[in-house]
Amino acid sequence: MVTVIIPAYNGASYMHKAIDSALMQDVPMEILVINDCSPDDTDSAMERYKDNPLVSYIKNDENMGVAKTRNRGVSLAKGEYVAFLDCDDYWAENKLKKQLEAMERDGTVLCSSARELLTPEGEPTGRIIPVKEKLTYKDLLRQNPINCSSVLLRTEVAREFPMHHEDSHEDYIMWLEILRKYGKASAVNEPLLKYRLSTTGKSGNKFKSARMTFSVYRYMGFGLFKSLFCFVNYMFNGVFKYAKSFLLKR
Repeated sequence: MVTVIIPAYNGASYMHKAIDSALMQDVPMEILVINDCSPDDTDSAMERYKDNPLVSYIKNDENMGVAKTRNRGVSLAKGEYVAFLDCDDYWAENKLKKQLEAMERDGTVLCSSARELLTPEGEPTGRIIPVKEKLTYKDLLRQNPINCSSVLLRTEVAREFPMHHEDSHEDYIMWLEILRKYGKASAVNEPLLKYRLSTTGKSGNKFKSARMTFSVYRYMGFGLFKSLFCFVNYMFNGVFKYAKSFLLKR
């Protein structure tokens, strides 16, 4: 039913947690771990799964980047749904089951969830980022509450809208394109995703992340005025989102 796609790059020290959290999901699945020419010892880390029929270990011939690696996983998927999971994140129990139920209830093609923030070392911060249980295209223009590692998506839709423009937020572009056509998405407002904060990734550098967010609107074909309007809304809602997470912690 579900193909779990895990891109692997320098994640050997913590990818076991991601894979094991996928294996404990109570739905029929396959797991595709795709090594994007990682220079670490990912090969050794994957040895423990070599006899597990649910786990397939795939290697890119050259470094493709995370967007194209995910797209490769989608092209190989046998499941009716695909679920993205970065190798430094992991899921709570019954994450996929709850999302499948929400998608069936709402008649949607995409479902995300709330997330709990972890330190770069994987320790809980006590902060939770909530999410609306019904998301529209207009909601997404104001902010991106959909984290990639939380997403469950119909495979045919993932193939219809592959990730592109990795110099920007390629996942945000994908969600916008999907909701522009399909109108709405579901979400489970429970911290089913355990999300590791990073100081080196795209979201770790806030200035770089803001610049890439503005690029998203330009890649969507928006004019300068509309792009600026969406960007200002995005920044305001981003500040409010993280302030709210601190209040929830208190």
